[in-house]
Order: sequence, then structure tokens, then C-alpha cells
Amino acid sequence: MTDVSMTVNGKAATGSVEGRTLLVQFLREDLGLTGTHVGCDTSQCGACVVHVNGKAVKACTMLAAEADGAEVTTIEGMAAPDGTLNTVQQAFQDHHGLQCGFCTPGMVMSAAALLEENPSPSEQEIREYLEGNICRCTGYHNIVKAIMAASGQDVTAIAAE
Repeated sequence: MTDVSMTVNGKAATGSVEGRTLLVQFLREDLGLTGTHVGCDTSQCGACVVHVNGKAVKACTMLAAEADGAEVTTIEGMAAPDGTLNTVQQAFQDHHGLQCGFCTPGMVMSAAALLEENPSPSEQEIREYLEGNICRCTGYHNIVKAIMAASGQDVTAIAAE
């Protein structure tokens, strides 16, 4: 067993994990943060995206021990303490960037990382950035609209697919 200590959503988190414990397992099973989803077990779907030291990471590809000492943000840490949604979350709600909701946490986390890197991405840049996130329900149209809206751009020009 290995002791790990990290800051998760602004709070200290510690635990003892086996060397093979993935970050997604630690977050869900040890810390009870079940908003980070496990969708494919092959790092293909992006449902498990979290931020580690400010960078988007698929939590199913990172060992919990690798996050020792890191600052981790999950979907639960995106909203304000009073529950007010952040800009990206609100845009997903306003533009119906979800259907079943399973991919939504990973999409929101990826979108937030994209907007941190590129505050005004084009529709094509958004689509390319989201290549590592799979949604089986929406066709991505409203997800792209939501991200464009979160960036403050006009979404009326996005062509329906």
C-alpha cells in the first residue's frame, strides 16, 4: 500500500492505495466523488476527465500515486460552494449540451480546459479538442454550441448537422 495525499476540489484528501489503483478509482471509491465516470476502461471515451494541476487528464490512465501532491479538480469542484454553476456548466444547461448525461462531466472538464488554453476557439477547434470524448446521444451539435456560448461567442452561426 502507498499513502497518497492531494488537494481535491480545494480540500486535503489522503488515503492508502495499492500501486495499481487508478486516480478514477481513488476519486470514486475512496473519496465518494462519483461525478467522474468510468465509461470504457480503455481511455477512449473521456468520461473520466479531471484536471490535475490545471491540465485535463483522463483519470483512468493515471495512477492515484502519480497524483500524490497534486491539485485535482473534479466535476464536483467546478460549481461555486453555494451550488451556482460555473460558466461552462451553465452553458451546457442553457444550450442543452447533454442528453443522458453520462459523458457530460468529462465534456465539461474538457471544455473548461480548452477554454483555459484557447478562450475563443472556433467550431472546428472545439470539435478537434473533443476528439477524446465520446457522446453517444447528442451528435455534439449542442455541446459545441454550449462551449462557444461559454466562450462568449455568437452561437447562431453554428450550422445544424
